[in-house]
Amino acid sequence: MTTSRQALVRYAARNNAEWCAAMCRAHGVAGEFGAEAWAAAVRTPLYYPDAVTLEPETGRDALVARIDTASPGASVKDSFADLELTAAGFQVLFEARWVHRPAGAPTASSDLVWDVVGDSDTLRAWALAWDDGAGDADLFRPGLLADPETFVILARPAHGPDGRVVAGAVATRSEHVVGVSNIFGRVGGPDDAWPVVLQALARLFPTLPVVGYEQGDDLRVALRHGFEPIGPLRVWTHRG
Repeated sequence: MTTSRQALVRYAARNNAEWCAAMCRAHGVAGEFGAEAWAAAVRTPLYYPDAVTLEPETGRDALVARIDTASPGASVKDSFADLELTAAGFQVLFEARWVHRPAGAPTASSDLVWDVVGDSDTLRAWALAWDDGAGDADLFRPGLLADPETFVILARPAHGPDGRVVAGAVATRSEHVVGVSNIFGRVGGPDDAWPVVLQALARLFPTLPVVGYEQGDDLRVALRHGFEPIGPLRVWTHRG
């Protein structure tokens, strides 16, 4: 990995930790940034890690001591895929790749129009579209709207009577990059969502590179839309 890619992975990891911290705050959970990792001492919301490493070769024992491994489901986002947590009672949940797209890169056209969610009713409509009936729409709480670095992006058909939310994502602005997570498209999946989301990001954050992480088919879709892989990550879950 080149020095520039190492810096990008650090930026992406920090950005992702800031998004996790924002989600936790919306649920009344306080996390703390340290030199090597962000961590929360109590269990975090569903799908969100209890710790995110910010530097390579983070100290395992000190990291694990900062989270609640006594409660089921504790997890660690190993941002550099270089931790060995098996001896601490963890197993690998999944592996993925950090991805990066340069600022100013061209975007494809889209038949959808975008907006930024600005009220709790619209956030609920976005969350129900994101959830698609899985029962997890309550994860996105109105407190997110008060976070100045969190932007919930929605997309609707340019022509249509109902104005339903058909695609969207969450953007998290940090010092060096803007991170994208929770991208969805109700009809064509991420392939339909990326063009309109990237248009929104180019308008909202024209000078910031875009980062995130993907795996499997979603990774292949992101690469088709101008991203490049910049490094591996791994998520561990506690077996207890």
